[in-house]
Amino acid sequence: MLQEGEVIPNFCLQGIDEKGNEREICIREFKGKKVVLYFYPKDNTPGCTQEACDFRDNLNILKEMGYIVIGISPDSVNSHKKFKEKHGLNFILLSDPDKRIAQLFGAYGEKKAYGKVTKGIIRSTFVIDEKGRIIKEWRNVKAKGHVAKVVETLKELEKRLQK
Repeated sequence: MLQEGEVIPNFCLQGIDEKGNEREICIREFKGKKVVLYFYPKDNTPGCTQEACDFRDNLNILKEMGYIVIGISPDSVNSHKKFKEKHGLNFILLSDPDKRIAQLFGAYGEKKAYGKVTKGIIRSTFVIDEKGRIIKEWRNVKAKGHVAKVVETLKELEKRLQK
């Protein structure tokens, strides 16, 4: 499981880019750029829709700080396309049907929902720097208010870096 401070390996997944084009997207395409990579359980569910729309609504702020947003779930590319269109999502969505990348990041495993233990995607967010290193992580987060925390943390981080 990847952790803060580690460099992520290259990986490629099918997905939908910012413009809505279906293609294979490799993480190495973003070397030299800052990335907010988040894992979410399922397109068009209440929590995941809230989180995606919060990223959409904060994308300009994140872009101003130089960040690219990428969402990953096990859903199909077709599901991502519909999700993106329905909610006007303006960032990359990748499909991880075998949960291989989610497992690599520790974003898949046992979780508790309504007092029941199940296996699934653990809502998690990772900030990756220009060198491909994880510089901040949030694991097992609640969708509501999470993006605001990410934005605040990144603003603080940017201030520290400018000193």
